Amino acid sequence: MSTIAEYDDWDATRMAALVAKKQVSPQELLTEAMARADARNPAINAVVLRQDDTARQMITAGLPQGPLHGVPFLLKDLGAEAVAFPSHNGSKLLANTHYPRNSAIYERLAAAGLVTFGRTTSPEGGIGAATESAVYGGPTRNPWHFDHTPGGSSGGSGAAVAAGIVPAAHGSDGGGSVRIPASSCGLFGFKPTRARLPDGPYAGEGWAGMAIDGFLTRSVRDTALLLDVTEGADLGAPYYAPPLSESFCAALERPPLRLRVAMCDTTLTGAPLHPDCRRAVHETAALLEHMGHSVTPALPRADINGMMLAWTKIVACGTALWIEKTLAARGTALGQDEIEGVARGAMAYAATISGADYLDAVGKIHSFGRQMARFFDGDSSNGFDILLTATLAEPPAKIGRFAHTTQDYVAYRTGPDGIFAYSPFCAAFNASGQPAASVPLHWNDHGLPVGVHLAAPFGHDTQLMALCSALETAKPWFHRRPALATAPL
Repeated sequence: MSTIAEYDDWDATRMAALVAKKQVSPQELLTEAMARADARNPAINAVVLRQDDTARQMITAGLPQGPLHGVPFLLKDLGAEAVAFPSHNGSKLLANTHYPRNSAIYERLAAAGLVTFGRTTSPEGGIGAATESAVYGGPTRNPWHFDHTPGGSSGGSGAAVAAGIVPAAHGSDGGGSVRIPASSCGLFGFKPTRARLPDGPYAGEGWAGMAIDGFLTRSVRDTALLLDVTEGADLGAPYYAPPLSESFCAALERPPLRLRVAMCDTTLTGAPLHPDCRRAVHETAALLEHMGHSVTPALPRADINGMMLAWTKIVACGTALWIEKTLAARGTALGQDEIEGVARGAMAYAATISGADYLDAVGKIHSFGRQMARFFDGDSSNGFDILLTATLAEPPAKIGRFAHTTQDYVAYRTGPDGIFAYSPFCAAFNASGQPAASVPLHWNDHGLPVGVHLAAPFGHDTQLMALCSALETAKPWFHRRPALATAPL
């Protein structure tokens, strides 16, 4: 039974303000979040590895007096290593992994006063656009329609937030893994500039610098605040993002400048989009023009296909690395059912890639980043400040379409019905390192969310955040909820 009738009306920022005023307690918020997980998670299979007693003990021991003091929270079950929160990392091979120390990102989240009480599902190795890992006993389902995926690889976080269990959750993004669930679940998802957030000490770099943490939220200001409390490189980081000229939250307090927007209503290779996605792009373009921005149809001149092939090689090698390190550490061979088909295929493909091939792939990723930088070129009279596209090429896929059963890893990623055909935009900005966001401005006639994607020049995170906030004001989405999120507990 719900004990806080207004819970659905509060984002994380509002919850923290109410806790500070002693109008609600951390214990009450945690109890409500856990009750919602008990009632709603069986339908979606998004929240796993519950640590309810640990969360209660955090509150009893005294939470840090940070800007998110007392707000219930969930970590993605991939990365965000924490002593108190063991992880499956989406894989039977890594089930019940315990950590000897906290990751930098978790330490910063904990210092903000968040009350973590569990983890959220992810696909094995984080390499899918759906979340259907065998270690969780079944697929994670989209709260808007249970037959559809909430996306991946932060699909559990997207589903948990969309279902109204928590106002915000942790995610990560190496090829769209925050923005794909944001688009699929009607949420806001923001990928910062490469190295804007810490990645250590467990990872030297994620997928040649392409992977970064992030968050799934119902409001723009929640993402801004979460980025502010986690922003900045950790000790010894191999990459370094340009310093911000203002905080993310400060960017919300000013209107964005008049921006030059490039509109692309096809994929980045010129292939057609699903009509729902194309319509979302055109309606957003009209809204941006109404807001005073300049919108011009344009298609970046960059080696998209070469980037995707290089991304596929790098991620295959990353997949092989974590599997081989795990097996070496325990000293036994890989069991028959310990990893899924796509991971086996990635291992086999990685075995064909030489060291020179790998370095060539990294070079192609960085070359692609320079090509995209020239397209934007903020100092040029014919450059752009923003690239507007759809987030996905079609509405959220049906459950099972991107299951990890196949061992043809390359076709799974790059085939005509593969993930890059379904999600042709997101990975481009992991490769280039640029900030990018999925904004929930559209729903189709079947009630499924259709996100729009905005990308900005490298380092221009707060300019992008200001624009997203302005779009939220112009076309609010906060109170648009799936039926599951409004059902009685």
